[in-house]
Amino acid sequence: MMLKIPDVLTPDQVRQCREALEQAEWADGRLTAGYVAESAKKNLQLPLDHPVGRQVGELILNQLSSNPLFISGALPQRVLPPRFNRYEGGGEYADHIDNAIFGVPGSSQRVRSDISATLFLSHPDEYEGGELVVQDSYGSHTVKLPAGHMVVYPGSSLHRVTPVTRGVRLAAFFWIQSLVREDHRRAMLLELDNAIQSVAKSHPGHGALPRLTGVYHNLIREWSDT
Repeated sequence: MMLKIPDVLTPDQVRQCREALEQAEWADGRLTAGYVAESAKKNLQLPLDHPVGRQVGELILNQLSSNPLFISGALPQRVLPPRFNRYEGGGEYADHIDNAIFGVPGSSQRVRSDISATLFLSHPDEYEGGELVVQDSYGSHTVKLPAGHMVVYPGSSLHRVTPVTRGVRLAAFFWIQSLVREDHRRAMLLELDNAIQSVAKSHPGHGALPRLTGVYHNLIREWSDT
């Protein structure tokens, strides 16, 4: 399931993030790539222990903690602190699949990458190329969203970032371990949740709402890893 989440950050928050990131010192993105991905990765990345990354990452996580679409669609159990990349001058990331497990910097905690997330920080008209292309069982999906908008998709997906031939593409990226590991089950739960909310708005107080809500929570109880 691919889910686009609008307005994770306000325009003012995007501006603040970009101003902070523009002042930071970037490193070769290949330093954090695995053996196979190293040859595919041509970008810059903020060092994992950079204070600007921690500051901006905390802002993003705070916004997501109250975002109903993110919570309903991802059912987050653990969220890896956001990382930041920069593409310019032909930079790209060829086809790859993300690691299955990531360690949380500075701790012994690990996060299973059920869901991959990209939060766009550059406006689409500021750069050419830089599309996120995700392959799934339904074909190829090309994503290039407004600044402050985010896309989430299964961490098991083959994906790439096309070459940036003009301008600069800034983005945050990170991974989520969901309460419900299987993507198709998360998709069904999201559809059920959306249907319940629709009925609640059109027919408030309808007698079926408690039963439907009960089915939703019982499914999470049945499928949850925790």
